[in-house]
Amino acid sequence: MKGFLLGFITAVLIGGGYLYFSGQLALPWAGEPKDQAPASAPQAPAQAGPPVEVAVYTVKPQEVIFTKDLAGRTSAYQVAEIRPQVTGIILKRMFTQGSLVTKGQQLYQIDPSTYKAEYESAAARLVRAQADVKAVEPKLARYSRLVKMGGVSRQVYDDTEAALAQSRADVAVAQANLVAAKINLDYTKVFSPISGRIGKSSVTEGALVTANQETALALVQNLDQIYVDVNQSSEELMALKKGLNNSEHNSMVSLFMGKEGIPYDLQGKLLFSDATVDQGTGMVQLRILFPNPEKELLPGLFVRARVAQFRQDKAIVVPQQAVIRSADGSVSVWVVDKDNIVKSQNITVLQAVKDQWVVSSGLAPGDRVVVEGLQKISDQAKVTIVKFNASANS
Repeated sequence: MKGFLLGFITAVLIGGGYLYFSGQLALPWAGEPKDQAPASAPQAPAQAGPPVEVAVYTVKPQEVIFTKDLAGRTSAYQVAEIRPQVTGIILKRMFTQGSLVTKGQQLYQIDPSTYKAEYESAAARLVRAQADVKAVEPKLARYSRLVKMGGVSRQVYDDTEAALAQSRADVAVAQANLVAAKINLDYTKVFSPISGRIGKSSVTEGALVTANQETALALVQNLDQIYVDVNQSSEELMALKKGLNNSEHNSMVSLFMGKEGIPYDLQGKLLFSDATVDQGTGMVQLRILFPNPEKELLPGLFVRARVAQFRQDKAIVVPQQAVIRSADGSVSVWVVDKDNIVKSQNITVLQAVKDQWVVSSGLAPGDRVVVEGLQKISDQAKVTIVKFNASANS
């Protein structure tokens, strides 16, 4: 029995090996027959995929206001340094430090005693000079009649006439001295020349002050309006003017305060742009005037002014997301032609305005620029147009 089974198994193995090597039997663990090429499905012809869907922006001329953010510092609209004009002792300070003062309000009282005495002396000298005139005038009148009759000599008459002229000159000098003495007496009262907020006093009562001293007694600043002085590069200003056609100056300015850039509610007006370029820095100074009714702006603040420098009525702009910058520095966009085929178009950009680039060359009104779907397209690709929703994008 064992011999029969052994013979049967041997016959099965020999038969299976013959079929395997002859290619008529494929075992599940042996893969495809070695001498027979695997059957392959017929190759289908390559077919292009469906057109890529892209959103486009149609170029159209529009008004653009060119702005520039410039750092600057605020300064008071009016500043008055209070200084004494006569020498003396401060008898009284007549204001509260840090308060508002009005034009013509008395701030200090300087000891007037010596100046009052000088005034009274000048007044007395004037009276004496006027008395001399009164004495000589009738004398000259008499001599004028007598000289005709030969009662007095011509020399006496001429001397009397000269004496009267000298007396009248003495009156004029005395009057001028009286006016000067009155001015010095009035200067003992120190008044504010402007309305505004006054700072701290540099002197106290009893201090000796001198005429026209370098140190101011106090400082008064008018903050109803305030200046903002900013500097702009002359090269930037010239490049901007060169790139614009039919530009028009616009003087309104917005202001932003602090590191957070908090906007100031009121707009300012550009007063002037300096006609001279600073030789050391190459900058041009601009001065801007802002209303300051609530006294929010104080002198010495660092601020940022957004100056509306120029306006172009028919500018070509494209959304910033449509612009592609290459490693070599070139700038381009994808443009869709009338057959909905895309191609790359080199452009020149002038300046960013909000979320758009102003284009100086490379595009014309009516061109369709790809804004969304840029990653899915290539040159000469066929696309399907979808309208660009600018409001949703922003």
